[in-house]
Amino acid sequence: MAGIAFVGVGNMGGPMARNLLKAQERVTAFDVSPDALKAVEAAGAARASSVKEAVKDASVVITMLPQGAHVRTVYLEGGILASVPKGALLIDCSTIDIDSARAVHEASATAGFDFLDAPVSGGVGGADAATLAFMCGGSAEAFGRAKPILEKMGKRIVHAGGAGAGQAAKICNNMMLAISMIGTCEAFVLGEKLGLEP
Repeated sequence: MAGIAFVGVGNMGGPMARNLLKAQERVTAFDVSPDALKAVEAAGAARASSVKEAVKDASVVITMLPQGAHVRTVYLEGGILASVPKGALLIDCSTIDIDSARAVHEASATAGFDFLDAPVSGGVGGADAATLAFMCGGSAEAFGRAKPILEKMGKRIVHAGGAGAGQAAKICNNMMLAISMIGTCEAFVLGEKLGLEP
């Protein structure tokens, strides 16, 4: 059992996987997009034809997917939990709903796996530069196992608490960003009304 399986190597997952490769990690990648797979394969990743194939020999699985429904599917419906070797560490970096994160935590624990919800902040630029912030939810043991891996993709790794706490921290982060953007927009409107050039 060796190497990292990376499921979801699009705009965010692709650069993250490439940073693991730069750190000399062995990465096997899967994505439903052939173009996304081609990009990480060119950087040195092994290409898998399915989720099951990607995770079958992995010691660590990282997922970066668009929605909670996708995360539930790849973990719970005959995907990762049914195929990954015992003892593997499972890390979901997707930004999803807390209920989905907790459901996958529970199923992973029942199956005997350490699972961490670890959504990121920093955007594509941060993913490219390996300067992401990770907000992590899960056990102290899972966090301790994951931190050295996450540090190869980011600069700030925070343990926010138990199952779902990473997603809770991320939604708070997004709320603060949204409020800041609303304030910025209002300031521009006020400036224009007062005769300032944008």
